[in-house]
Amino acid sequence: MTYFDDLLEKTGGNERSVAWFRKQIREMGVPPSQQLIREGLISQRPQYGRMNFFFYDAKGKNELPYYDRFPLVLPIGIAEQSGFVGLNFHYLSIPMRLKLLNVIAEYATDDNMDENTRIRLTWNRIKRNPLVKPTVKRYLASHVQSRFRAITAEEMMAAVLLPVQKFVPKGIENKVYTDSRLMANQPRRG
Repeated sequence: MTYFDDLLEKTGGNERSVAWFRKQIREMGVPPSQQLIREGLISQRPQYGRMNFFFYDAKGKNELPYYDRFPLVLPIGIAEQSGFVGLNFHYLSIPMRLKLLNVIAEYATDDNMDENTRIRLTWNRIKRNPLVKPTVKRYLASHVQSRFRAITAEEMMAAVLLPVQKFVPKGIENKVYTDSRLMANQPRRG
């Protein structure tokens, strides 16, 4: 059984609150990133319609103020130069992640939110939402350093609550979240 299986089994098949999930995660502990990659739906390419965990080494990392080595990304398009564009939830604080999760849930293929559910999200559908601005990132296939671990719709709540982001340099999370909040709150240009 995977970490997510154990956590979801504790729900007893019932919908649970964010507070309930956070409490369970605290009690169970946060799994190592490598364990999350090994367990579950694994593939060589990102799965569209699902969130994905993977390890990444950013191109031009020495010029970046920070980047996430273990993104949680919902792919939304194919990028030029062999890669993809996606929404990395780790660039948002937990409350902002939950708000964006509620928005993307509106694009689910069904109301079951189970392993068969996909998120049908495109850039044109989401681009006007201010929460998206800090999360849109381009990932080059040549810089991906692991296989992709797909997150099913029923695992998404737990995945966004897990504090497994790996920002480089270390200890910069508060700056990332402040920058993202400022970016999301900027007024839209005409």
